[in-house]
Amino acid sequence: MPIVTPYQNSRRFTSTIGSGTGTGATFAIAATAFTNDAGTAATAFPATYNYYNLYINGLMQTADTSSVTTTTITIPGGDVLDPGTPIVVQFVVS
Repeated sequence: MPIVTPYQNSRRFTSTIGSGTGTGATFAIAATAFTNDAGTAATAFPATYNYYNLYINGLMQTADTSSVTTTTITIPGGDVLDPGTPIVVQFVVS
């Protein structure tokens, strides 16, 4: 039986596709281009987390849509989306 952490919290970060750089497989948005739950500029994504969810234009994406580090989220092909498309990244942490 899996062990479930008794207390989990989430951290959310918001931005738009227009904040990203690169094309195709290298399209990425820096963590510093996001705002956090407090509405202030983010400095980094969490270093440890249970899982994360990516929402593009309000729709949760599948796991193969992105990869994330503490400094960047990579969204292959994201450069073809409208620059005003909202992005939300939610990290669930314990």
